Amino acid sequence: MFTLRLILGDQLNLQHSWLQKVNPDITYLMMEIGQETDYVRHHIQKVVGFFSAMRNFAEVLKQQGHKVIYLKLDHVDNSQNLNSNILKAIDQNGATRFEYQMPDEYRLDHQLKQLCAEIDIETEGFDTEHFLTSREFLTQFFEGKKTYLMESFYRQMRRQYDILMDDGQPIGGKWNYDKENRKKLPPDLAPPPPLEFDQDVTSIVKMIENTGVKTIGSIDLRKFIWPTSRQQSLELVEHFVTNCLPYFGIYQDAMTPEYWSLYHSRLSFSLNSKMLHPLEVVARAIDQWRRHADKISLPQIEGFIRQIIGWREYMRGIYWAKMPEYQKLNYFNHRRKLPEYFWTGDTKMACVNHTVKQSLKYAYAHHIQRLMVTGNFALLAGIDPDQLDKWYLGIYIDAIEWVEITNTRGMSQFADGGIVGTKPYVSSANYIQKMSHYCKGCHYDSKDRTSERGCPFNSLYWHFYNRHADKLAEIPRISMTYRTWNKMQPQKKSLLIERADWLLKNIETL
Repeated sequence: MFTLRLILGDQLNLQHSWLQKVNPDITYLMMEIGQETDYVRHHIQKVVGFFSAMRNFAEVLKQQGHKVIYLKLDHVDNSQNLNSNILKAIDQNGATRFEYQMPDEYRLDHQLKQLCAEIDIETEGFDTEHFLTSREFLTQFFEGKKTYLMESFYRQMRRQYDILMDDGQPIGGKWNYDKENRKKLPPDLAPPPPLEFDQDVTSIVKMIENTGVKTIGSIDLRKFIWPTSRQQSLELVEHFVTNCLPYFGIYQDAMTPEYWSLYHSRLSFSLNSKMLHPLEVVARAIDQWRRHADKISLPQIEGFIRQIIGWREYMRGIYWAKMPEYQKLNYFNHRRKLPEYFWTGDTKMACVNHTVKQSLKYAYAHHIQRLMVTGNFALLAGIDPDQLDKWYLGIYIDAIEWVEITNTRGMSQFADGGIVGTKPYVSSANYIQKMSHYCKGCHYDSKDRTSERGCPFNSLYWHFYNRHADKLAEIPRISMTYRTWNKMQPQKKSLLIERADWLLKNIETL
Protein backbone atom coordinates (compact mmCIF):
# COMPACT_ATOMS: atom_id res chain seq x y z
CA MET A 1 0.00 0.00 0.00
CA PHE A 2 1.39 3.38 -1.06
CA THR A 3 0.32 6.34 1.11
CA LEU A 4 0.36 10.03 0.17
CA ARG A 5 0.46 12.35 3.18
CA LEU A 6 -0.33 16.06 2.90
CA ILE A 7 1.49 18.64 5.04
CA LEU A 8 0.17 22.20 4.89
CA GLY A 9 2.27 25.33 5.26
CA ASP A 10 1.30 25.85 8.91
CA GLN A 11 1.95 22.21 9.90
CA LEU A 12 5.74 22.33 10.14
CA ASN A 13 5.97 20.12 13.21
CA LEU A 14 9.15 18.04 13.06
CA GLN A 15 8.13 16.37 16.32
CA HIS A 16 4.93 14.93 14.86
CA SER A 17 4.53 11.18 15.25
CA TRP A 18 4.26 10.81 11.49
CA LEU A 19 7.90 11.75 11.09
CA GLN A 20 9.56 9.63 13.75
CA LYS A 21 10.09 6.65 11.40
CA VAL A 22 11.04 6.57 7.73
CA ASN A 23 8.71 4.45 5.60
CA PRO A 24 9.54 3.92 1.91
CA ASP A 25 5.83 3.42 1.18
CA ILE A 26 4.91 6.90 2.40
CA THR A 27 5.47 10.11 0.45
CA TYR A 28 4.84 13.59 1.83
CA LEU A 29 3.24 16.25 -0.35
CA MET A 30 3.85 19.96 0.23
CA MET A 31 2.93 22.84 -2.04
CA GLU A 32 3.07 26.60 -2.53
CA ILE A 33 -0.18 27.54 -4.25
CA GLY A 34 -1.97 30.57 -5.57
CA GLN A 35 -5.08 29.45 -3.75
CA GLU A 36 -3.35 30.42 -0.50
CA THR A 37 -1.39 33.47 -1.69
CA ASP A 38 -4.45 35.10 -3.25
CA TYR A 39 -7.47 34.64 -0.95
CA VAL A 40 -6.43 37.90 0.72
CA ARG A 41 -3.64 40.31 -0.15
CA HIS A 42 -0.79 39.23 2.14
CA HIS A 43 2.28 41.05 3.36
CA ILE A 44 5.29 40.07 1.24
CA GLN A 45 7.12 38.99 4.42
CA LYS A 46 4.25 36.68 5.34
CA VAL A 47 4.36 34.89 1.98
CA VAL A 48 8.16 34.70 2.05
CA GLY A 49 8.16 33.55 5.67
CA PHE A 50 5.84 30.63 5.05
CA PHE A 51 7.50 29.59 1.79
CA SER A 52 10.98 29.74 3.33
CA ALA A 53 9.89 27.79 6.40
CA MET A 54 8.14 25.20 4.24
CA ARG A 55 11.22 24.70 2.07
CA ASN A 56 13.48 24.36 5.09
CA PHE A 57 11.08 21.84 6.61
CA ALA A 58 10.91 19.79 3.41
CA GLU A 59 14.72 19.76 3.18
CA VAL A 60 14.99 18.39 6.73
CA LEU A 61 12.50 15.64 5.87
CA LYS A 62 14.58 14.66 2.85
CA GLN A 63 17.75 14.64 4.92
CA GLN A 64 16.04 12.30 7.39
CA GLY A 65 15.24 9.92 4.54
CA HIS A 66 11.57 10.72 3.96
CA LYS A 67 10.20 10.88 0.43
CA VAL A 68 8.91 14.36 -0.36
CA ILE A 69 7.07 15.90 -3.29
CA TYR A 70 7.47 19.67 -3.06
CA LEU A 71 5.70 21.92 -5.54
CA LYS A 72 7.12 25.43 -5.69
CA LEU A 73 4.81 28.23 -6.76
CA ASP A 74 6.28 28.36 -10.25
CA HIS A 75 6.50 24.57 -10.80
CA VAL A 76 5.28 23.59 -14.25
CA ASP A 77 2.92 20.96 -12.80
CA ASN A 78 1.48 23.26 -10.10
CA SER A 79 -2.23 23.87 -10.75
CA GLN A 80 -2.29 26.46 -7.91
CA ASN A 81 -5.20 24.59 -6.35
CA LEU A 82 -5.00 22.27 -3.34
CA ASN A 83 -7.43 19.66 -4.60
CA SER A 84 -6.07 19.49 -8.13
CA ASN A 85 -2.51 19.05 -6.94
CA ILE A 86 -3.52 16.31 -4.50
CA LEU A 87 -5.48 14.41 -7.13
CA LYS A 88 -2.62 14.68 -9.60
CA ALA A 89 -0.12 13.38 -7.02
CA ILE A 90 -2.40 10.47 -6.14
CA ASP A 91 -2.77 9.54 -9.79
CA GLN A 92 0.89 9.98 -10.81
CA ASN A 93 2.20 8.01 -7.82
CA GLY A 94 -0.43 5.30 -7.70
CA ALA A 95 -1.39 6.12 -4.12
CA THR A 96 -3.89 3.75 -2.52
CA ARG A 97 -4.32 5.82 0.64
CA PHE A 98 -4.43 9.55 1.37
CA GLU A 99 -3.76 11.04 4.81
CA TYR A 100 -3.70 14.61 6.04
CA GLN A 101 -3.33 16.54 9.27
CA MET A 102 -6.53 18.35 10.12
CA PRO A 103 -6.29 22.01 9.05
CA ASP A 104 -6.73 24.80 11.57
CA GLU A 105 -8.75 26.90 9.13
CA TYR A 106 -12.41 26.04 8.61
CA ARG A 107 -12.31 26.62 4.84
CA LEU A 108 -9.42 24.18 4.33
CA ASP A 109 -10.93 21.65 6.71
CA HIS A 110 -14.17 21.77 4.72
CA GLN A 111 -12.31 21.58 1.42
CA LEU A 112 -10.34 18.47 2.40
CA LYS A 113 -13.37 16.71 3.86
CA GLN A 114 -15.22 17.24 0.59
CA LEU A 115 -12.25 15.97 -1.41
CA CYS A 116 -11.97 12.84 0.73
CA ALA A 117 -15.67 12.14 0.25
CA GLU A 118 -15.23 12.21 -3.51
CA ILE A 119 -12.10 10.12 -4.09
CA ASP A 120 -12.21 6.33 -4.21
CA ILE A 121 -9.18 5.47 -2.07
CA GLU A 122 -8.82 5.19 1.71
CA THR A 123 -8.53 8.54 3.48
CA GLU A 124 -7.92 9.62 7.06
CA GLY A 125 -7.37 12.86 8.94
CA PHE A 126 -4.95 13.11 11.86
CA ASP A 127 -4.43 15.54 14.70
CA THR A 128 -1.61 18.05 14.26
CA GLU A 129 -0.36 17.17 17.77
CA HIS A 130 0.22 20.83 18.52
CA PHE A 131 -2.60 22.35 20.54
CA LEU A 132 -3.29 21.60 24.18
CA THR A 133 -7.03 21.23 23.67
CA SER A 134 -9.25 19.53 21.13
CA ARG A 135 -11.49 21.48 18.78
CA GLU A 136 -14.47 20.56 20.93
CA PHE A 137 -12.97 21.23 24.37
CA LEU A 138 -14.15 24.81 24.82
CA THR A 139 -17.74 24.00 23.87
CA GLN A 140 -17.78 21.10 26.30
CA PHE A 141 -16.10 23.10 29.06
CA PHE A 142 -18.64 25.92 28.87
CA GLU A 143 -21.68 23.75 28.19
CA GLY A 144 -24.80 25.51 29.40
CA LYS A 145 -23.04 28.85 29.92
CA LYS A 146 -24.06 32.04 28.09
CA THR A 147 -20.56 33.50 28.10
CA TYR A 148 -17.20 31.85 27.55
CA LEU A 149 -15.07 33.47 30.25
CA MET A 150 -11.40 33.26 29.33
CA GLU A 151 -10.24 33.43 32.95
CA SER A 152 -12.14 30.25 33.83
CA PHE A 153 -10.63 28.48 30.84
CA TYR A 154 -7.14 29.74 31.70
CA ARG A 155 -7.36 28.43 35.26
CA GLN A 156 -8.46 25.04 33.97
CA MET A 157 -5.43 24.94 31.66
CA ARG A 158 -3.11 25.77 34.54
CA ARG A 159 -4.61 22.96 36.63
CA GLN A 160 -4.71 20.43 33.80
CA TYR A 161 -1.06 20.91 32.83
CA ASP A 162 0.19 21.73 36.34
CA ILE A 163 1.72 25.02 35.23
CA LEU A 164 2.73 27.53 37.92
CA MET A 165 0.82 25.47 40.48
CA ASP A 166 1.61 24.46 44.05
CA ASP A 167 -0.48 21.66 45.54
CA GLY A 168 -3.53 22.61 43.48
CA GLN A 169 -3.19 26.36 44.04
CA PRO A 170 -1.55 29.04 41.89
CA ILE A 171 2.00 29.86 42.89
CA GLY A 172 2.00 33.21 44.64
CA GLY A 173 -1.65 32.92 45.63
CA LYS A 174 -3.02 34.72 42.58
CA TRP A 175 -4.05 33.38 39.18
CA ASN A 176 -3.63 36.59 37.25
CA TYR A 177 -1.27 39.58 37.54
CA ASP A 178 -2.66 41.53 34.61
CA LYS A 179 -3.32 44.67 36.68
CA GLU A 180 0.41 44.83 37.48
CA ASN A 181 1.37 44.51 33.82
CA ARG A 182 0.17 47.84 32.44
CA LYS A 183 3.09 50.24 32.64
CA LYS A 184 4.26 52.84 30.13
CA LEU A 185 7.86 52.43 28.96
CA PRO A 186 10.06 54.88 30.90
CA PRO A 187 12.02 57.28 28.66
CA ASP A 188 15.34 56.13 30.16
CA LEU A 189 14.74 52.39 29.64
CA ALA A 190 16.03 50.90 26.39
CA PRO A 191 14.76 47.40 25.47
CA PRO A 192 17.35 44.93 24.18
CA PRO A 193 17.96 44.91 20.42
CA PRO A 194 15.64 42.35 18.80
CA LEU A 195 17.09 39.13 17.45
CA GLU A 196 16.85 39.46 13.68
CA PHE A 197 17.97 36.72 11.31
CA ASP A 198 20.03 37.42 8.23
CA GLN A 199 18.60 35.47 5.30
CA ASP A 200 18.80 36.19 1.59
CA VAL A 201 15.33 35.69 0.07
CA THR A 202 15.95 37.35 -3.30
CA SER A 203 15.06 34.26 -5.33
CA ILE A 204 11.79 33.65 -3.49
CA VAL A 205 10.72 37.27 -3.85
CA LYS A 206 11.51 37.24 -7.58
CA MET A 207 9.47 34.05 -7.98
CA ILE A 208 6.53 35.65 -6.15
CA GLU A 209 6.73 38.73 -8.37
CA ASN A 210 7.12 36.71 -11.57
CA THR A 211 4.03 34.63 -10.80
CA GLY A 212 1.92 37.75 -10.37
CA VAL A 213 1.14 37.45 -6.66
CA LYS A 214 -0.07 40.79 -5.30
CA THR A 215 1.38 41.65 -1.88
CA ILE A 216 1.61 44.58 0.52
CA GLY A 217 4.45 45.89 2.68
CA SER A 218 8.21 45.92 2.16
CA ILE A 219 11.05 43.44 2.58
CA ASP A 220 14.84 43.49 2.78
CA LEU A 221 15.85 40.92 0.17
CA ARG A 222 19.17 40.15 1.81
CA LYS A 223 18.15 40.28 5.44
CA PHE A 224 14.90 38.47 6.13
CA ILE A 225 14.57 38.80 9.89
CA TRP A 226 11.97 36.16 10.83
CA PRO A 227 12.79 32.56 11.89
CA THR A 228 12.18 30.07 9.11
CA SER A 229 13.40 26.87 10.78
CA ARG A 230 12.98 25.09 14.07
CA GLN A 231 16.57 25.89 15.00
CA GLN A 232 16.09 29.60 14.45
CA SER A 233 12.80 29.47 16.35
CA LEU A 234 14.58 27.91 19.32
CA GLU A 235 17.20 30.65 19.13
CA LEU A 236 14.41 33.22 19.33
CA VAL A 237 13.03 31.46 22.43
CA GLU A 238 16.46 31.72 24.06
CA HIS A 239 16.76 35.38 23.17
CA PHE A 240 13.38 36.11 24.70
CA VAL A 241 13.81 34.27 28.00
CA THR A 242 17.34 35.60 28.46
CA ASN A 243 16.89 39.23 27.42
CA CYS A 244 13.21 40.13 27.42
CA LEU A 245 11.31 38.01 29.96
CA PRO A 246 12.49 40.03 33.01
CA TYR A 247 10.47 43.01 31.75
CA PHE A 248 7.89 41.32 29.51
CA GLY A 249 4.85 41.46 31.76
CA ILE A 250 5.16 44.95 33.13
CA TYR A 251 5.68 46.54 29.69
CA GLN A 252 3.71 44.18 27.47
CA ASP A 253 1.06 46.87 26.82
CA ALA A 254 3.51 49.75 26.31
CA MET A 255 3.76 51.48 22.93
CA THR A 256 6.50 53.69 21.53
CA PRO A 257 7.67 54.81 18.08
CA GLU A 258 11.29 54.25 19.15
CA TYR A 259 11.27 50.44 19.42
CA TRP A 260 9.27 48.02 17.33
CA SER A 261 9.93 44.81 19.28
CA LEU A 262 10.21 46.02 22.89
CA TYR A 263 10.17 43.03 25.29
CA HIS A 264 7.84 40.85 23.21
CA SER A 265 8.81 37.32 22.27
CA ARG A 266 7.68 37.54 18.63
CA LEU A 267 7.24 33.75 18.72
CA SER A 268 3.74 33.76 17.24
CA PHE A 269 4.88 32.98 13.70
CA SER A 270 6.98 30.05 14.89
CA LEU A 271 4.12 28.79 17.05
CA ASN A 272 1.37 29.26 14.48
CA SER A 273 3.40 27.48 11.80
CA LYS A 274 4.09 24.77 14.42
CA MET A 275 7.86 24.96 14.27
CA LEU A 276 7.53 25.27 18.06
CA HIS A 277 5.20 23.49 20.48
CA PRO A 278 3.50 25.69 23.11
CA LEU A 279 4.50 23.46 26.02
CA GLU A 280 8.20 23.54 25.15
CA VAL A 281 8.06 27.33 25.05
CA VAL A 282 6.26 27.42 28.40
CA ALA A 283 8.68 24.93 29.96
CA ARG A 284 11.74 26.88 28.83
CA ALA A 285 10.32 30.17 30.13
CA ILE A 286 9.42 28.64 33.51
CA ASP A 287 12.87 27.07 33.79
CA GLN A 288 14.47 30.47 33.19
CA TRP A 289 12.18 32.05 35.79
CA ARG A 290 13.00 29.42 38.40
CA ARG A 291 16.75 29.80 37.86
CA HIS A 292 16.62 33.60 37.82
CA ALA A 293 13.76 34.44 40.18
CA ASP A 294 15.81 37.33 41.53
CA LYS A 295 15.58 39.02 38.13
CA ILE A 296 12.28 37.67 36.79
CA SER A 297 9.27 38.36 39.00
CA LEU A 298 6.15 36.20 39.04
CA PRO A 299 3.98 38.75 37.13
CA GLN A 300 6.42 38.61 34.20
CA ILE A 301 6.26 34.84 33.75
CA GLU A 302 2.53 34.61 34.52
CA GLY A 303 1.73 37.26 31.90
CA PHE A 304 3.64 35.31 29.27
CA ILE A 305 2.17 31.94 30.22
CA ARG A 306 -1.35 33.39 30.06
CA GLN A 307 -0.75 34.46 26.45
CA ILE A 308 0.36 30.97 25.41
CA ILE A 309 -1.84 28.47 27.26
CA GLY A 310 -4.72 30.84 27.99
CA TRP A 311 -5.49 33.34 25.29
CA ARG A 312 -4.08 31.40 22.31
CA GLU A 313 -5.90 28.16 23.13
CA TYR A 314 -9.06 30.05 24.08
CA MET A 315 -9.20 31.85 20.74
CA ARG A 316 -8.83 28.58 18.86
CA GLY A 317 -11.62 27.09 20.97
CA ILE A 318 -13.93 30.01 20.15
CA TYR A 319 -13.12 29.59 16.47
CA TRP A 320 -14.15 25.95 16.29
CA ALA A 321 -17.15 26.48 18.57
CA LYS A 322 -18.62 29.29 16.46
CA MET A 323 -17.52 28.80 12.83
CA PRO A 324 -18.65 29.23 10.12
CA GLU A 325 -21.31 31.65 11.40
CA TYR A 326 -18.67 33.65 13.27
CA GLN A 327 -17.12 35.06 10.11
CA LYS A 328 -20.37 36.89 9.25
CA LEU A 329 -21.11 38.45 12.64
CA ASN A 330 -21.53 42.23 12.62
CA TYR A 331 -23.28 43.18 15.87
CA PHE A 332 -23.23 46.94 15.24
CA ASN A 333 -23.93 46.62 11.50
CA HIS A 334 -20.83 48.68 10.74
CA ARG A 335 -20.38 49.28 7.00
CA ARG A 336 -17.85 52.12 6.62
CA LYS A 337 -14.97 51.56 4.20
CA LEU A 338 -11.49 50.99 5.64
CA PRO A 339 -9.58 54.28 5.16
CA GLU A 340 -6.81 54.32 2.59
CA TYR A 341 -4.16 55.15 5.21
CA PHE A 342 -4.51 51.64 6.63
CA TRP A 343 -2.54 50.62 3.53
CA THR A 344 0.00 53.46 3.67
CA GLY A 345 0.14 54.89 7.20
CA ASP A 346 -0.25 58.38 5.76
CA THR A 347 -2.40 59.99 8.46
CA LYS A 348 -1.85 62.84 10.89
CA MET A 349 -2.86 60.58 13.80
CA ALA A 350 0.59 59.69 15.13
CA CYS A 351 -0.47 56.41 16.77
CA VAL A 352 -2.20 55.07 13.65
CA ASN A 353 0.56 56.43 11.42
CA HIS A 354 3.30 54.62 13.33
CA THR A 355 1.40 51.37 13.93
CA VAL A 356 0.48 50.98 10.25
CA LYS A 357 3.93 51.94 8.97
CA GLN A 358 5.58 49.57 11.44
CA SER A 359 3.21 46.83 10.28
CA LEU A 360 4.09 47.48 6.64
CA LYS A 361 7.81 47.43 7.44
CA TYR A 362 7.95 44.39 9.72
CA ALA A 363 4.66 42.52 9.16
CA TYR A 364 4.28 42.90 12.91
CA ALA A 365 2.66 44.97 15.63
CA HIS A 366 2.15 43.79 19.19
CA HIS A 367 -1.27 43.03 20.64
CA ILE A 368 -2.01 46.47 22.12
CA GLN A 369 -1.07 48.25 18.91
CA ARG A 370 -3.50 45.97 17.11
CA LEU A 371 -6.24 46.21 19.75
CA MET A 372 -6.06 49.77 21.08
CA VAL A 373 -4.75 51.70 18.08
CA THR A 374 -5.90 50.29 14.74
CA GLY A 375 -8.69 48.17 16.19
CA ASN A 376 -9.87 50.89 18.55
CA PHE A 377 -10.00 53.46 15.76
CA ALA A 378 -11.79 51.07 13.41
CA LEU A 379 -14.48 50.28 15.99
CA LEU A 380 -15.01 53.93 16.93
CA ALA A 381 -15.26 54.84 13.24
CA GLY A 382 -17.67 52.02 12.40
CA ILE A 383 -15.44 50.20 9.90
CA ASP A 384 -16.91 47.13 8.21
CA PRO A 385 -15.44 44.10 10.07
CA ASP A 386 -15.24 42.20 6.77
CA GLN A 387 -12.72 44.72 5.47
CA LEU A 388 -10.84 44.85 8.75
CA ASP A 389 -10.65 41.03 8.85
CA LYS A 390 -8.94 40.96 5.48
CA TRP A 391 -6.53 43.70 6.51
CA TYR A 392 -5.44 41.98 9.74
CA LEU A 393 -5.27 38.59 8.03
CA GLY A 394 -3.06 39.95 5.27
CA ILE A 395 -0.71 42.35 7.00
CA TYR A 396 0.64 40.25 9.91
CA ILE A 397 3.09 37.38 9.51
CA ASP A 398 1.43 35.40 12.32
CA ALA A 399 -2.14 35.85 11.06
CA ILE A 400 -4.00 32.61 10.36
CA GLU A 401 -7.78 32.77 10.39
CA TRP A 402 -8.34 30.71 13.55
CA VAL A 403 -6.46 33.28 15.63
CA GLU A 404 -7.03 36.42 13.54
CA ILE A 405 -10.80 36.39 13.16
CA THR A 406 -11.59 35.73 16.81
CA ASN A 407 -9.29 38.56 17.84
CA THR A 408 -10.70 40.89 15.18
CA ARG A 409 -14.44 40.23 15.30
CA GLY A 410 -14.44 39.31 18.96
CA MET A 411 -11.85 41.08 21.07
CA SER A 412 -11.24 44.08 18.82
CA GLN A 413 -14.56 44.90 17.13
CA PHE A 414 -17.18 43.36 19.46
CA ALA A 415 -18.82 42.23 16.23
CA ASP A 416 -19.75 38.95 17.93
CA GLY A 417 -21.90 40.81 20.45
CA GLY A 418 -19.92 39.68 23.47
CA ILE A 419 -18.87 36.07 22.90
CA VAL A 420 -15.19 36.87 23.45
CA GLY A 421 -15.23 40.16 25.32
CA THR A 422 -17.59 41.34 28.04
CA LYS A 423 -17.44 44.90 26.69
CA PRO A 424 -16.12 46.76 23.63
CA TYR A 425 -12.43 47.61 23.86
CA VAL A 426 -12.59 51.28 22.95
CA SER A 427 -10.89 54.27 24.48
CA SER A 428 -10.36 57.98 24.02
CA ALA A 429 -6.90 59.46 23.57
CA ASN A 430 -6.42 59.21 27.32
CA TYR A 431 -5.50 55.50 27.17
CA ILE A 432 -3.11 55.97 24.25
CA GLN A 433 -1.43 58.89 26.01
CA LYS A 434 -1.18 56.84 29.21
CA MET A 435 0.37 53.77 27.57
CA SER A 436 2.45 55.24 24.75
CA HIS A 437 4.82 57.95 23.56
CA TYR A 438 2.71 58.63 20.47
CA CYS A 439 0.84 61.74 21.60
CA LYS A 440 3.89 63.93 22.12
CA GLY A 441 4.42 65.85 18.90
CA CYS A 442 1.23 64.55 17.26
CA HIS A 443 -0.69 66.92 14.98
CA TYR A 444 -3.71 66.39 17.24
CA ASP A 445 -4.06 67.38 20.89
CA SER A 446 -4.83 64.39 23.11
CA LYS A 447 -6.50 66.67 25.68
CA ASP A 448 -8.72 68.45 23.17
CA ARG A 449 -12.11 66.96 22.35
CA THR A 450 -13.93 69.28 19.99
CA SER A 451 -11.66 71.76 18.16
CA GLU A 452 -10.02 71.23 14.78
CA ARG A 453 -6.89 69.97 16.53
CA GLY A 454 -8.81 67.75 18.93
CA CYS A 455 -7.74 64.11 18.80
CA PRO A 456 -10.25 62.12 16.72
CA PHE A 457 -10.31 59.35 19.33
CA ASN A 458 -11.92 61.72 21.85
CA SER A 459 -15.11 62.75 20.09
CA LEU A 460 -15.43 59.43 18.24
CA TYR A 461 -15.37 57.68 21.62
CA TRP A 462 -18.50 59.46 22.79
CA HIS A 463 -20.12 59.26 19.36
CA PHE A 464 -19.68 55.47 19.44
CA TYR A 465 -21.35 55.09 22.82
CA ASN A 466 -24.14 57.51 21.92
CA ARG A 467 -25.07 55.80 18.65
CA HIS A 468 -24.99 52.32 20.19
CA ALA A 469 -26.68 53.06 23.50
CA ASP A 470 -29.52 50.68 22.68
CA LYS A 471 -27.06 47.77 22.57
CA LEU A 472 -24.53 48.78 25.22
CA ALA A 473 -26.16 50.84 27.96
CA GLU A 474 -27.18 47.82 30.02
CA ILE A 475 -23.74 46.19 30.09
CA PRO A 476 -22.55 46.42 33.71
CA ARG A 477 -18.87 47.00 32.92
CA ILE A 478 -19.61 50.21 31.01
CA SER A 479 -22.50 51.61 33.03
CA MET A 480 -20.17 54.28 34.43
CA THR A 481 -19.48 55.51 30.90
CA TYR A 482 -23.17 56.11 30.27
CA ARG A 483 -23.63 57.78 33.62
CA THR A 484 -20.87 60.21 32.67
CA TRP A 485 -22.43 60.80 29.25
CA ASN A 486 -25.90 61.36 30.69
CA LYS A 487 -24.58 63.95 33.14
CA MET A 488 -22.91 66.02 30.44
CA GLN A 489 -24.37 69.40 29.52
CA PRO A 490 -26.42 69.27 26.28
CA GLN A 491 -24.15 71.84 24.62
CA LYS A 492 -21.06 69.77 25.40
CA LYS A 493 -22.72 66.67 23.97
CA SER A 494 -23.68 68.56 20.83
CA LEU A 495 -20.13 69.76 20.27
CA LEU A 496 -18.77 66.22 20.64
CA ILE A 497 -21.31 64.75 18.23
CA GLU A 498 -20.78 67.57 15.75
CA ARG A 499 -17.01 67.09 15.81
CA ALA A 500 -17.32 63.31 15.41
CA ASP A 501 -19.80 63.66 12.55
CA TRP A 502 -17.33 65.89 10.72
CA LEU A 503 -14.51 63.41 11.32
CA LEU A 504 -16.54 60.51 9.95
CA LYS A 505 -17.52 62.46 6.85
CA ASN A 506 -13.89 63.41 6.28
CA ILE A 507 -12.28 60.20 7.52
CA GLU A 508 -9.88 59.90 4.59
CA THR A 509 -8.27 63.25 5.43
CA LEU A 510 -7.50 62.67 9.12
